[in-house]
Amino acid sequence: MESSEQDLFRPAVVLGGCLALGLVLGGWLLGNQIKETRLADRYVTVKGLVERTVKSDSAVWPVTFKESGNDLQQVYAKSEEDRSAVLKFFTEQGITSQEISVGQIQVTDRQAVEYGNAQAGPRYIVQQTVTVNSNDVDKIAKAGQKTAALLQAGIIVVGGYGQGIRYVFNGLNALKPDMITEATKNARASADRFAADSGSQVGSIRSANQGVFSISAADAGSGAPGEDGGGGGSSPDASIMKKVRVVSTVDYYLVK
Repeated sequence: MESSEQDLFRPAVVLGGCLALGLVLGGWLLGNQIKETRLADRYVTVKGLVERTVKSDSAVWPVTFKESGNDLQQVYAKSEEDRSAVLKFFTEQGITSQEISVGQIQVTDRQAVEYGNAQAGPRYIVQQTVTVNSNDVDKIAKAGQKTAALLQAGIIVVGGYGQGIRYVFNGLNALKPDMITEATKNARASADRFAADSGSQVGSIRSANQGVFSISAADAGSGAPGEDGGGGGSSPDASIMKKVRVVSTVDYYLVK
């Protein structure tokens, strides 16, 4: 009988042992998952800022001028004189013919329009645009300081949107990799300082956003006189020196 009872209880003991072991393992796994979940909730969001001051590498300068009157031939002839004077001015400033392009002539007959008071003022308006495209931004900046010579020659330069010298920086793509790397390093340094203050350590990256690059005037509050070719304003395009800026946002896990 004793042997038979032992045979009956042995499977029960094994089963109980397996259940106990399963409960222990299950509890350990559950506890580990809870710990990992809590650690996953512990992270810090930091930003890394990088700024570079760069110089524009090209300049675009459209000079638009117009004449008006009631005799089309006379108005056209005066406009051609203006064009010759503008081209002469550019040549005197060392601007080559390869850097100059002449746009189409625009003629407006105010009596032919179907709106407004077409009877007031001169009938014809003739307008032309001469545009300079140059990689020598210093030369163009110096020329822009002498536009008063055109006014003294009786040439009416049209102002407003799209006029004046526009300085462009085309080397952004070459700067991006190094700036992103530096911004990430700055973000990590900020995370390390935060972790040290909180008694933690910085773990792996949870998420990262490299940020958007922006280009603004290096000195947005002021611009050198004449730098904008008489157009004025604090637009980034009016400044030779630019400020390239990027802010990267990185989430780091915090571990004990």
